Amino acid sequence: MKPEPRCQICVTCGVQFAPASAAPEACPVCEDERQYVRWSGQEWTTLDELRRDHHNEIREDLGLTGIGTKPSFAIGQRALLVRSPGGNVLWDCITLIDDATVAAVKSLGGVRAIAISHPHYYSSMVEWSRAFEAPVYLHAADRRWVMRPDERIEFWDGDSKGLWDGMALIRAGGHFEGGTVMHWPSGAEGRGALLCGDVVQVAQDRRWVSFMYSYPNYVPLSASEVDRIVAALEPFEFDRIYGAWWDRDVESDARAALLRSAQRYKRHLEVG
Repeated sequence: MKPEPRCQICVTCGVQFAPASAAPEACPVCEDERQYVRWSGQEWTTLDELRRDHHNEIREDLGLTGIGTKPSFAIGQRALLVRSPGGNVLWDCITLIDDATVAAVKSLGGVRAIAISHPHYYSSMVEWSRAFEAPVYLHAADRRWVMRPDERIEFWDGDSKGLWDGMALIRAGGHFEGGTVMHWPSGAEGRGALLCGDVVQVAQDRRWVSFMYSYPNYVPLSASEVDRIVAALEPFEFDRIYGAWWDRDVESDARAALLRSAQRYKRHLEVG
């Protein structure tokens, strides 16, 4: 008798794969040079297994509702719920979803759409999409990194995609070809905010940002790629940047932080 198909989840990156009777031989996301396979080798889990000893924490993060898993799982990012009159956007995604999380998010107005910065945070996006009957917006340049295809995934092309209430998705590139940043014009008390994942990485002192092709393997971006990111974001008004992890945010003066950080980054590339 064949095993029942199950959706396997990579323990290192947290990405969920399509249903199968056996675990995949490898995780393409982790075998790519922008990620890694853990020292103990490839490991898999499932949502049912994850729910046994993990839960989600839902709390405020600089004016937004953050959703993160405890104890930390995979890359450890937290999702952000952007509440807006025309409907809420879930920015980036996490692997764990359970009944308590769904109920809590529905009590905050639910989710009209899910938008994700890059493949490392695709996680169990299909599960989230089905729970809230919401489309998932991904840039078409990163289509090949989708490990669980689904009809709710909507690929967009070009440099930007308008949403509602003035919000927009911006193709910044960098970390991944389709690396996406979300502009929230009502953020930062109306001064505007960017939700960046780690396409633009908020530094530890939270006054600076940085840019990398591969964070775990310490591979930098070129100066031209950094210029491309800055140019893509320049037309948008913003005073705040939200990063990928709890409280990793540039609270104010974020435009200046982006510009001076890009100059510093390029200056150090030239040293030698």
